[in-house]
Amino acid sequence: MAAGYLEILRARHAARLLTGTLVGRLPNATAAIAVVLFIRAEGGTYSLAGALAAVYGVANAVGQPLLGRLVDLYGQPRVQLPAALVSALAMTAFALSGTDPLPPAYVSMAVAGLFTPPLEGGLRALWPSVLRREDQVHTAYAMDAVAQEVMFTVGPLLVTLCVALWSAQAALVVLNVIGVLGALSVVVSPPSRAWRSAPREAHWLGALRSPGLLALLGAFLFVGLALGSITVAGVSYADDNGGDAVYGWLMAALGLGALVGGTVYGARQWGGAPERRLRGLVALLAVCYLPLVLVPGPVAMTALTALAGVFLAPCIACAFIIVDRHAPSGTVTEAFSWLVTTFTVGASVGTGLAGPVVEWGGTLWGFAVPGVAGAVSLLVLLATGRVLAAPAGGPVVAASSENDPNRAVEPRFSSGDRA
Repeated sequence: MAAGYLEILRARHAARLLTGTLVGRLPNATAAIAVVLFIRAEGGTYSLAGALAAVYGVANAVGQPLLGRLVDLYGQPRVQLPAALVSALAMTAFALSGTDPLPPAYVSMAVAGLFTPPLEGGLRALWPSVLRREDQVHTAYAMDAVAQEVMFTVGPLLVTLCVALWSAQAALVVLNVIGVLGALSVVVSPPSRAWRSAPREAHWLGALRSPGLLALLGAFLFVGLALGSITVAGVSYADDNGGDAVYGWLMAALGLGALVGGTVYGARQWGGAPERRLRGLVALLAVCYLPLVLVPGPVAMTALTALAGVFLAPCIACAFIIVDRHAPSGTVTEAFSWLVTTFTVGASVGTGLAGPVVEWGGTLWGFAVPGVAGAVSLLVLLATGRVLAAPAGGPVVAASSENDPNRAVEPRFSSGDRA
């Protein structure tokens, strides 16, 4: 099972890029959890915590494709590191000033989200130039999704550990300092410095002129909504069943389930069109969200949360392949950033929606939200099946500059069915 992953990690620069990207994304990945715990420590309500997290998420959603387009135009180092510094400074200002007065808190959260560097899209743009072979790139996409789940498993525990050792305020600051160091590690690497986007057609819509990409984004909006709603519903559950420690274990279990599912999924080669496979994976994801409404004791609830995460990483890994198949030439970082953006918008809507739902109907209704969102995501995929079945563009051969053989150019592979 591990042979394919080890082959990827043995490739030059691969382990460094993967690790640096994961560490650099830690502030973004843990922002919702850290903000909720910080607001609760300050005596704020679930609705305020959800609103601030939603502001961060919406600003992040706006910034990711814009910064991704800048990366495609000007390269990674000129965009990624400055953005990481601005985002970290804004989140630190929020942690130090708190929510009194409230307007500066919203501004800080908006700036922190807007300037979150598009490291996730940047890594997926780098994989083809580092690995070259199509089968290796597809394995790297799966490994990427699995590695993210390691972060989502460790991240909540790291947040709760920082809160236990110091405070929720310190957790926000420490995580953002770590994130800047991760971004720095990526942008000073030779592949990041050498990478250039493929030639692109001048079009104001950029990657969004692809109908297949738009269909995928519509579906993943609701996958993100499901995940975001679990974040808030989990806090409500933990308040009645053991406090922050239980919440940390629930979020870690969600990541662990996705880690297991993604590891199994990425260990083999899959035949057939990834668009069709994604429909099956999303259906299973929606079904596994349903038992959460049982809200049993902490041990059983942790197990159900792990089950709810099993098909998340496979869905994400499959979506990566579909993005690569449908993204117009020269827009790969932007296209991947749109996927991140859509997922983040969905998660932000989920956190903003789940807060009032929990306050109105209790924890059970909060956990009903992800099941409904998963079902809607599947309906979107079914309704747009014909559009998704027609990948955009023909094969583009991996290339390098004729005058500079060390220059890495965004390679594109043929749109085959092999995943």
